[in-house]
Amino acid sequence: MANLVDQFSKDQLISDFKVAVADAEALLKATVNIGGDKLVEVRAKAEDSLSIAKARMLDTQSEVIARTKAAAKASDIYVHNNPWRSIGVATGVGLVVGLLIGRR
Repeated sequence: MANLVDQFSKDQLISDFKVAVADAEALLKATVNIGGDKLVEVRAKAEDSLSIAKARMLDTQSEVIARTKAAAKASDIYVHNNPWRSIGVATGVGLVVGLLIGRR
């Protein structure tokens, strides 16, 4: 379920950035050929799209930070409750990484 939510958030963020880029390109094209009211309209649309994208990016950043803190806290609790198991896992991972590096 969480993976589905993450995918939806990522897809929505990508979609918002595509809209922002398209509006920015439209703004650039409008400034070359057209001035006046049309330029103001396109510029306002681009600013709105960028502000929406920035707001969603900040929301996503806050969510990622909260999840990272929760994961770090859970890891800390696990390590304190199972120190020998944690040492064994860390040793195993170090051994595998050492073997992989040694093959090069």
